Amino acid sequence: MSSEAVSAAVERAPATATRRARREGLVAFLFLLPSLVVFLVFVFYPLVQSFYLSVHSNDIIGRPTLFVGLQNYVAMLTGPDFRLVLWTTFWFAVLTVVPGIAISLGLALLLTARIRGIRFFRTAFALPFAFSVATSAVVFSVLFNSAVGVLNGLLFQIGSSGLAWLTDPGIALVSIAIATVWLQLGYDLLVLAAGLGAIPDELYEAARLDGATGWRLARSITLPLLAPQLFFLIVVSTIQSLQSFGQIYILTRGGPSNTTTTLVYSIYSKAFAFGSSDFGFASAEAVVLLLIVLVITAIQFGILERRVFYR
Repeated sequence: MSSEAVSAAVERAPATATRRARREGLVAFLFLLPSLVVFLVFVFYPLVQSFYLSVHSNDIIGRPTLFVGLQNYVAMLTGPDFRLVLWTTFWFAVLTVVPGIAISLGLALLLTARIRGIRFFRTAFALPFAFSVATSAVVFSVLFNSAVGVLNGLLFQIGSSGLAWLTDPGIALVSIAIATVWLQLGYDLLVLAAGLGAIPDELYEAARLDGATGWRLARSITLPLLAPQLFFLIVVSTIQSLQSFGQIYILTRGGPSNTTTTLVYSIYSKAFAFGSSDFGFASAEAVVLLLIVLVITAIQFGILERRVFYR
């Protein structure tokens, strides 16, 4: 090949590479386009609309009418019920996230045992993952029924008086938390079981040769290597708890005496329940909920992720 031909080929190479890169970029964009459309329509647009509605008043059917600035936020923050709603939301998150992950971790460790019939229990404990929120809430409404509920029936059998699980202000939120923990149990178990299955058996064998047993194995091997899954569940479970709605709506409708009214249910009640259409106030609450989720998630990443060991 002559030197002129070599020079021409070298000059054409950048142009060919550029065309190839553009073609690959176009193909990648076409593959991403459906996801981008879904994101813009169902995430970005509602988010922008919430900010817009939160700074406007609205008419009787919810249409924005007058720009009011931060008045909706001021009315919300200075309202008599906001602190109670905020406290209920945080307390509900604590009642569901901490026991939920602790119970799931304990069950996941038990289900790794090599005993007869363990596959049945693995399937049984993973079943809640297959139930919807509505189905689970209906089941627990029967269990918690004061007159004919299964739980009170068991209490009657041991000579104890029944409990008003969903109508007693002192235990209504705990009752909903129990239902929520059960609902999330299957998913948490699947995640933790996958993490446990990825831990090499050689590590346990080497530790046992060094004399480690029981809690020492769990503290030195299992928990450190399971840290990514635990961190993931803490973040996801917290977000899900802060956004819980279905079980609260079906079981208590925010009662009794607003003791189970979380921020999400308050948004619903202001915007849609009982003929209400205060979209501006409800949107302000939605923006505050978004900020709370972002702040808590950032704190969790800042504090917990540094303790996570990624193998």
